Amino acid sequence: MQQQAFIFSNEPRYRWARHLSFWAAWWLFQGFLYSFISINNTTQFNLRLPASLAESLIYLIVHAFLSYSLMYFVVPRFLLKGRYWLTTVWVVILFLLTAALSAGLSVTIIPEVRMAIIGQSYAEQYRTPTLNIHLALMAGLRGAITVGGIAAAIKLMKLWYMKEQRNLQLQKENVAAQLQVLKAQVHPHFLFNTLNNIYAYTQTTSPVASSLVIGLSDMLRYMLYECNQPLVPLSKEIKMLRDYCSLEQVRYDQHLDLQVNIAGDKGEVMIAPLLLLPFMENAFKHGASHLLEAAWISLSINVEGDTLKMKLINSKPIDTTTRNDGSQGLGISNVQTRLNFLYPNRHELSITNEEELFIVNLTVKLEKATSRTPVEALTNKTEYALT
Repeated sequence: MQQQAFIFSNEPRYRWARHLSFWAAWWLFQGFLYSFISINNTTQFNLRLPASLAESLIYLIVHAFLSYSLMYFVVPRFLLKGRYWLTTVWVVILFLLTAALSAGLSVTIIPEVRMAIIGQSYAEQYRTPTLNIHLALMAGLRGAITVGGIAAAIKLMKLWYMKEQRNLQLQKENVAAQLQVLKAQVHPHFLFNTLNNIYAYTQTTSPVASSLVIGLSDMLRYMLYECNQPLVPLSKEIKMLRDYCSLEQVRYDQHLDLQVNIAGDKGEVMIAPLLLLPFMENAFKHGASHLLEAAWISLSINVEGDTLKMKLINSKPIDTTTRNDGSQGLGISNVQTRLNFLYPNRHELSITNEEELFIVNLTVKLEKATSRTPVEALTNKTEYALT
């Protein structure tokens, strides 16, 4: 969106310029419009115009109050979350409040401004206070609806455009990833037959190598045949995590203290595949692999109903030059994008980079397996088991 940075960028310079431009345009529009239709037609235009511009500048206070209340309170908190009744209630309250504030200005400050600019010509035609209040309320409500509608429309159009651009970007990344997979694809029959042969040879000569082969086989089978589904059983995702940890622990032997604690009922919820693996890969890559001794990783996963809570802590060297905050890691960046896309407003991710520790706290509200999407239907794929 670099080409439309003025409209879509969140950098302070663009945001200030964007908002100031909007309010300057609204002020001039109102000022020139009401210079032709307000006050009275006997007053000279060279007096009506500055008076109208001054009034419009004062009314910007209540118009800005309404616009920002709608854009940054009502729209994100209620409208985008589908809470339409509360949206309607708040919109009505804000419209009426804005009209009342506008009417208050109309019968207090505005007459003084008109008197200062127009003078006795205005005082001679000043209406009764009751009529002024009535007209001020109507005018304030009309102005509130106008500026509030414009501001909310701009906000919603911007959010819609940014969502469409994000979806297009994800589609491009998905196509690119599929192309990379196709380039490196090995026929599953050949792959699993080769693993079968290696497994058969290592059963008697090297039990450790045999367990590594079968663990790798389970991971590959999961990635090849089950991860093409939008959701997989959480139990299988966790099994894949255990297989990955087992393979890595053999690599580090006695130099790694790995603690894995899984609690809760995993059989009734579904999760997007390979959502948790990048965090474990990050812990091994940027933590354990840089420590020659006393490396440790602690993984805790707790499932309560349809809510998954994961806490991952790993040690890391103090003087490492490799950043472990996830900002440069493609895997962590991708999984953050997936979380925002697949679980909007349904997850909390906290990444803490301390001097000797790297901590990830993740809470995700998952989907329960139902009769419409049974576990068996989602995972009914041909498997090539080692025999």
